[in-house]
Amino acid sequence: MKNIVSLVATSVLTMAIANHANAEDKRYIITFKQGKGETVKSQMRARGGRKALDIRRQNAVAAHLPEKALQALRKNPNIEFIEEDVKRYPMSQQVPFGIPMVQADQLGDTQAGNRTVCIIDSGYDIAHEDLSGNAVTGSSDPSGAGNWYEDQSGHGTHVAGTIAAMNNDTGVVGVMPSSNINLHIVKVFGGDGWAYSSSLMAAAEVCADNGANVINMSLGGERFNFFERRTFNSLNSRGILSVAAAGNDGNTQHSYPASYDSVVSVGALDSNKEIWASSQQTNQVELSAPGVQVLSSVPTGTGRASSLNVAGVEIEAAPISGSPLGDITGALENCDTGESACNSASGKICLIERGNISFADKVLNCEAGGGIAAVIYNNEAGLLSSATLGETVTNIPSIGISDSDGNALLGQLGASASLANQASDYEYFNGTSMATPHVAGVAALVWSHFPSCSNTEIRTALTATAEDLGDSGRDNAYGYGLVQAKAAYDYLATNGCTGAI
Repeated sequence: MKNIVSLVATSVLTMAIANHANAEDKRYIITFKQGKGETVKSQMRARGGRKALDIRRQNAVAAHLPEKALQALRKNPNIEFIEEDVKRYPMSQQVPFGIPMVQADQLGDTQAGNRTVCIIDSGYDIAHEDLSGNAVTGSSDPSGAGNWYEDQSGHGTHVAGTIAAMNNDTGVVGVMPSSNINLHIVKVFGGDGWAYSSSLMAAAEVCADNGANVINMSLGGERFNFFERRTFNSLNSRGILSVAAAGNDGNTQHSYPASYDSVVSVGALDSNKEIWASSQQTNQVELSAPGVQVLSSVPTGTGRASSLNVAGVEIEAAPISGSPLGDITGALENCDTGESACNSASGKICLIERGNISFADKVLNCEAGGGIAAVIYNNEAGLLSSATLGETVTNIPSIGISDSDGNALLGQLGASASLANQASDYEYFNGTSMATPHVAGVAALVWSHFPSCSNTEIRTALTATAEDLGDSGRDNAYGYGLVQAKAAYDYLATNGCTGAI
């Protein structure tokens, strides 16, 4: 009897181990040729595979496969391709790196209802999950840019999210996330993405008429305008703090309205507090703030979220503007700089170095060689985060990664890679346009705690307490340095509005 009990116990244990092993089999999506579904499923079952889900409209099935079954099915001529059925998770709220960098998370915004920030831009997606609950009003440009509560380009919605994305357990948070700040939106940019100086002046006056304390202008142009300068001088004398982008040309030329004395000019930093290479450096740059790889809201469903997993390791990836959506798994193939059709990439994911030709041509050459997706790695330090395909239409998804990750992947050619481009309500943008709302938001946040201070006193507090970066003291790249909300608050609490209690 004892032996029988032992035998039964051993059998139960063996079955449990086998069942556990089966439970650990990876799940794959198997796409088969038209009319070959039952044949494929029969072979799959014979090899120990377990069906999880039929995907009939795509001639596919999701199944758990042991390694031997996977290898056998890969050789089956009735199968188009097999890719891993990768996991997806609910998206939780993120705090973009810029929020703690400017100390916004160290200062409550419950009093922000006594301030109004006016955003002159491309509009505001009022239906967005992170913006719909804000205290927001708006004005539309009579010249035909469209309704202020719609945004054709996404630029204005991104700016607004940095200032006031709500703390609601989804998406991101802004500098003032409690829905207390008053926002007024003036739309001057339509789908064509530009406006006249006269429209900007009129928009600024609309901001003033609607009680603006701070005006955010993530915009600019190269030519000085006398009447424009006079407008912003007048707004300054009327107690309004105007903040504008220093410019993205990476040179020493002035951009306006940022370079008027009455306007705060803002440069862009990366997450390491280094000046962005494309941030203009002039004697008018006053403050700097996060402006590289800034995650914020865009009109619902228009954003892109990218991911890359190689041999089970997640690699930071950025979407390439204009790339189609897709979720692809395949072997990694080196296509050098992608200057000709990558004929060795048939059915594989192309690994391509940036340089020499356009991103669009690189992706097209991957596609011409039968590649199913493209990963383009930078040829300079940092993540490739601002690539675009322009007007070129491609049929395979493409993403950007850093130089270091790209060079590391050259040692993993042939490894299984899973690449995804998915629709999102959020996206990473670069530019002094993204740095500007950090400063405008901090100005309004600090000012809400000291509403009796004037606009010039708030401006002085921000420059006096900025974190000095670059050359000691003020310099043309960083201005006085990185804007700091808590430091400015402490300065005013200690010294009063005039700087001396």
